[in-house]
Amino acid sequence: MSSAPVPTTASARTPAYRRLSVAERRSQLLASALTLFAHRAPEDVSLDDVAEAAGVSRPLVYRYFPGGKQQLYEAALRSAADELERCFDEPPTGPLTERLGRALDRYLAFVDSHDTGFAALLQGGSVVSTSRTTAIVDEVRRSAAASILGHMPVSAPGPRLHLLVRMWIAAVEAASLIWLDEGKQPPAAELRDWLLDQFVAQLTASAASDAQTAEVLRSALALERADGPAGSLARRVLPVLGEAGRLR
Repeated sequence: MSSAPVPTTASARTPAYRRLSVAERRSQLLASALTLFAHRAPEDVSLDDVAEAAGVSRPLVYRYFPGGKQQLYEAALRSAADELERCFDEPPTGPLTERLGRALDRYLAFVDSHDTGFAALLQGGSVVSTSRTTAIVDEVRRSAAASILGHMPVSAPGPRLHLLVRMWIAAVEAASLIWLDEGKQPPAAELRDWLLDQFVAQLTASAASDAQTAEVLRSALALERADGPAGSLARRVLPVLGEAGRLR
């Protein structure tokens, strides 16, 4: 009895080609591109790199993205933007700071995993940036603002409340970039707590001169827990503010 042929080393290492549907193949190419863009600036990634990472030929990449690298980058960016927007999907129940805290955890996890690609995206330093890619990034910001405002008990946010939320989102972006530049220090959980402190502080400062924001703050504080983010901030800040009593 003859034994079964032993596969060669090369054939043992080569994965079998699997036919995928159009949607599956496109998703595979986008996932491979996103992985590369996450660790290199977009201009440093070629179509050959994407093809190699996906285990396909360069012509196959062109078949799905006939516009070449620019089309692939914009599609990958759109995919990443969709993921970023989902970071802010949160059920409208429980204390506001805890809802925002969970959203920030997802956001910072995205920043952590996409690293260089995230920095290149927000800093706009990529040579493949266009008005379309800028519009995609702005759409994420608008979507995040709408999600946060949707957690507030107001049907028509006024200009100060809208400005406050947009400013906080800008602060989150800036802090994320600095965090990456500083070797991801402090730890993500500490950065999240600090960003929540900033949000509550901005809300409080604005409430002093805007009736709508004051109502939002009162409603939010009514749901906060003593051991939650707002309670922790109050215990740390009230003693300091007490020293400003002489200013009255």
